[in-house]
Amino acid sequence: MELIDTFFNWGILVRSFPILIRGLGNTILLGCAAIVFGTIAGLAICLVRLYAPKPLKRLAILYIDMFRALPILVVLILIYYALPFIGIRLSSFVSAALALSLVLAAFTAEVCRAGIENIPKGQFEAAAALGLPFWVAMRKVVLPQAIRIVIPPLTSNCVSVFKDTALASVVAMPDLLKQATDAQALMANPTPLIGAAIIYLAFLWPLVRLVGYLEERAKARSGAH
Repeated sequence: MELIDTFFNWGILVRSFPILIRGLGNTILLGCAAIVFGTIAGLAICLVRLYAPKPLKRLAILYIDMFRALPILVVLILIYYALPFIGIRLSSFVSAALALSLVLAAFTAEVCRAGIENIPKGQFEAAAALGLPFWVAMRKVVLPQAIRIVIPPLTSNCVSVFKDTALASVVAMPDLLKQATDAQALMANPTPLIGAAIIYLAFLWPLVRLVGYLEERAKARSGAH
């Protein structure tokens, strides 16, 4: 009974629910911003990595390797706490969105690179034979096929981004975890943290199942070919 009163107190959960929902809204907004900017930047970096002159290729490889190796928390702390020393002050939301986007871009670039390199070279040759310029062939022939290949891992990365938004609480952004922590302190009970865990599960579990469905569908398509 003491366990239930401490961690699963229904009255406290009901009182903290509006606070948690506000935090969920911020979490969704942060995750969507990071996914949009991180995916666009990742595709651009991928194309630089594959087709730019050598100096730019090396810079792209350095970027990808560095941000795949750095923990998101370290990137976030550097952006939020270190940049003010050189006169750049960003809000907690912008700092978290930038950190998540930078890291996601590195992983997206590698996923897209693998997808593009998986397209048979004959596709490029056929497009060239039809007189299509390189970037037109890339946009109309290669990328549509590559996207079908990379959708499952990209979706998995998006799920990871939504989970990693919890790190934004470190810079006092009122995301779901920060709101739950504040509610815990206010009500002197850890039940709001359990409530946050339940909300994360309810929100992310369908996305996890979607990743599984997309992976199975991709396997079935590749098996059919």
